Amino acid sequence: MSERWDRDQVLGLAPDAASAKAAGGIAEPGKWARTGCDDEAVWGECQGSGQSVYRACADLTEPAFRCSCPSRKFPCKHALGLLLLWADGTVESGPRPGWAAEWIEERRERADRSAQRRPSAAARSRDPKTVERRERRVDDGLAELDQWLRDQVAHGLAQADKAPYRLWDDAARRLVDAQAGGLAGQVRGLAAIPRTPGWPDRLLEEYALLRLLVRAYQRRDELPEGLRETVRSRVGFTVPQEEVVTGGERVRDRWCVTGSRDTAQDLLTTRRVWLRGRRTGRPALVLSFAAPGTSLDASLIVGTEVDAELAFFPGAQPLRALVAERFGAAVPGSPAGTPVRGFLDEHAAAIALDPWLDRWPATLENVRLARDGGGDLYVVDAAGDALPLRMADPWRLLALSGGGPVTMAGEWSPRGLLPLAAWHEDEGTVIL
Repeated sequence: MSERWDRDQVLGLAPDAASAKAAGGIAEPGKWARTGCDDEAVWGECQGSGQSVYRACADLTEPAFRCSCPSRKFPCKHALGLLLLWADGTVESGPRPGWAAEWIEERRERADRSAQRRPSAAARSRDPKTVERRERRVDDGLAELDQWLRDQVAHGLAQADKAPYRLWDDAARRLVDAQAGGLAGQVRGLAAIPRTPGWPDRLLEEYALLRLLVRAYQRRDELPEGLRETVRSRVGFTVPQEEVVTGGERVRDRWCVTGSRDTAQDLLTTRRVWLRGRRTGRPALVLSFAAPGTSLDASLIVGTEVDAELAFFPGAQPLRALVAERFGAAVPGSPAGTPVRGFLDEHAAAIALDPWLDRWPATLENVRLARDGGGDLYVVDAAGDALPLRMADPWRLLALSGGGPVTMAGEWSPRGLLPLAAWHEDEGTVIL
């Protein structure tokens, strides 16, 4: 690394606002010992509570992180605090200690072994009989789900708020057995709906969307190619990343990293990183996954802009993508947003192509915080158009804006807009 990052780039790595705030509290030289850095890494030891001393290290080439603390966040507050010290220029160059050198070398060796073991696409091609067997199992599983959905509607929704969790979990387990894992997750998620306001309408809507997906899969041979790929993906069929890189739609642009969010389910943590093309205005979603003890991809930093070519997964509304090739290092940058009406038009067009979209990225310009008569939070643009916000604590956003306009990015879902990051002409990028 020839240049050190600035503080906004470091804080753009934070998995949430709480981590960014905590990192600022420990980014003090007096709390650290044996810090050092070179062109590829930065390391140090932080005094924790009691007698605990945590060793933190960052591999700057990806980046990747390691810390001996028990936190499940990647990067944790100690790694972020260390990087803040490095960004401020208070970490001096020096030789790597043994523990940091060992970790970095192990990472290099694992990457080399993985590359050597990785089979070619041809070697991984499945036996046609195996593919046929899975198709039959999925067909049978979806036929059973279709009957289950009709039964729920026929029996009425009145008792759904008192139904045990196993009503949905049993149906989801049968879909897992039928190798329709994508649908299993959607069915299991229905259990939370009866505990939300206005739940009967929403539950019926979700049942209808599931029935639409079942019928679409049953008639998949009649669908256009893009929609057929969308339906297969929603059911649980995956496309190998190598096929996406070699055969997927390629789009080169200067991609602004507008938001990142980590979610944990069971033992798997998923990171969603949202990008928006400066020239094309096109949204993109880059996913990464981590099991316990492994790190999430942290190479896309909120508040930066990267010249890259993305390869998009197939679908009627291509959104998920892989970074196929980069052209130069990331630089600080803020995205160009749209007014509320422009965002709603964009979202409506996406839903027309993929009616099962459960979230869509929003980047709004010149919006302010507001409350309605009932105290609910909204963002309002210069034209007076508004979107409801889904956030419990507005104070960080309010402190940034001071009641004035900002550019804000977040995830839109039927429950409202979840803010992820905001940009202010004086304060720069702030993770929300």
